[in-house]
Amino acid sequence: MFKLEKVFQNNDSAYILFVSVLKSFLIFLSIYIFIVLEKDTIYDLSKFIIFKDSEFYLYSFFLPITYFFLSFFLKDQYIYKKNFLSFLKEDILNIILSNLIILLLLFNFQNNFELKISFLYLIMFLTIILFIFKLIFNKIYSNLIDSNIIQKNIMIIGNYEDIKKILKNQFEKIFIFKCCIILDIEKYDMKHLKSEIKFPIFSIDEDIRSILEYHALGQLWLIKNKNSNSTKILSRIIKWSVDILIVDLNIAPNLKGQNLLANKYNFEHYEISRFYGVRLFIKIILDKFFSILFLILSSPLLIISIFAIIIEDGFPIIFTQNRTGWDGRRFKIYKLRTLKRENFDKTIQVKIGDKRVLKFGKIIRRYSIDELPQFINVLFGDMSIVGPRPHMVEHDILYSGLFENFLKRHKCNPGLTGWAQVNGLRGATPNPEIMKKRMEYDLWYLNNWTIFLDIYIMFKTIYALIRYKGD
Repeated sequence: MFKLEKVFQNNDSAYILFVSVLKSFLIFLSIYIFIVLEKDTIYDLSKFIIFKDSEFYLYSFFLPITYFFLSFFLKDQYIYKKNFLSFLKEDILNIILSNLIILLLLFNFQNNFELKISFLYLIMFLTIILFIFKLIFNKIYSNLIDSNIIQKNIMIIGNYEDIKKILKNQFEKIFIFKCCIILDIEKYDMKHLKSEIKFPIFSIDEDIRSILEYHALGQLWLIKNKNSNSTKILSRIIKWSVDILIVDLNIAPNLKGQNLLANKYNFEHYEISRFYGVRLFIKIILDKFFSILFLILSSPLLIISIFAIIIEDGFPIIFTQNRTGWDGRRFKIYKLRTLKRENFDKTIQVKIGDKRVLKFGKIIRRYSIDELPQFINVLFGDMSIVGPRPHMVEHDILYSGLFENFLKRHKCNPGLTGWAQVNGLRGATPNPEIMKKRMEYDLWYLNNWTIFLDIYIMFKTIYALIRYKGD
């Protein structure tokens, strides 16, 4: 469930949208059930005409739609709330506003509509249904937290009083913090600190890199304080979090605890990946859909290529190699084998005129047919259709030492194609200058990513494949 973890990394907007869509559908279904119950035809579904002829027929369509748009546009927070007050605010208030809007429309456009006592019963029925499902969605949310799917994995850094103030303001969401670094830890007794803060506590003098790796941290929050040596601390944290381990860093110039978790971003500086929330959830869905579609459409090419490889050079058919994915996690990439088995070295890139390439392999490579098995990587969640191309682990180690921002390429899933590839930087990277240009295009993609940019790159890739002459 790694990719869902990333969907929820910065906020719960994807879960809130999911719940809003389901509630809207439930409202429609509840109105239908109410009508058939009222007419005592619940067991006779063939009498759908009763529902169609009901005075609530148009109402049953308008209300869920209005409710959804009110829920979506009036949303003032990005963290899912489980308390009863949120039910009154998000469900009851939206139902009341929706009904006011719908009733005005129905009175104006439906001449035979009359406000009857059954309407009040329907509102009561909807309220009960929404409350029941509020409890169900709360339970689902808690289960997602317990299974570590919804998690923020934040380490908070600051003086003890500032950290305590944030924890007090955000007690309901205390689970998002994995650990903390207390800058003035020497002023306090450790037993007292542990009794107040219920997760691991560290000092700034400890090995930050080990802490980040062990707790699999997704974000760092640094709360600046005029009494702390923030400049020295800041430079050290940036070195490990942003430049080396690529962990998102937020620096808050002052404390507004009620806004930090509401995703208002009152930060002086932040390194936040764009890949989270609803947009990432949509990207994942599109990845799965297009992967299945392209695998089906390309299956004849795959079958022909597989037989050609077997006839020319036997088995194996698939070539695997360790590559680097999101946050530097390793995965095995799948390709059709296009090189001869003899003198086979995975670490040597293929160049133009390379004698190791099979005869049929030249055709496969020219039209990127060898890359088609990577749609399986996309289905597994290791890759996306669009993103920075994954490099060999050895190359990542080499070039991360040459280029300061190289590892920032790993702030999203690697892709089958990317912004660098459609701008002419496809294929081998024989020298550092070409790799640097590719890195610059990849970083531009990370900083400007949208769903529409992905779609544009996909179409441009098809065009580029037709024109490309191969390695």
